[in-house]
Amino acid sequence: MAKYVITPEVALRLVRDGTPLPDGRQLLAPTLLRSQLLALLYGAVRRGELTAGDAERALDRVRALRVRLLGDRVLQSTAWRIAERLDAPDTLGAEYLALTRLQADALVTLDPALAAAARGVVPLAPFEALFER
Repeated sequence: MAKYVITPEVALRLVRDGTPLPDGRQLLAPTLLRSQLLALLYGAVRRGELTAGDAERALDRVRALRVRLLGDRVLQSTAWRIAERLDAPDTLGAEYLALTRLQADALVTLDPALAAAARGVVPLAPFEALFER
């Protein structure tokens, strides 16, 4: 089974596109994914890009995705070390990198800064890899 760590933007694109994933895919994310999604959607509503109802429906669809959320001590410790190595201002992105290193085949992100940080740290896969058979 192929395991991919996904970021909030990837989760939103998955529900927006509505294309079902093929069998044999496991999606993973750090537990902070929930809070980041909430913040992204709240910001979009505040900017007038979405209605509150649209944001609520998007949250419901993301909650229906089968994403295994993880956030144990080993993940946090690994994220800390990765953030230090990258001289990152915080550990948020490092949690995605740590989870990829510990449990997944690759990271799928639409965030260019996180993708740049990931190079040489963990394998990256394009969004389309989620649908390859």
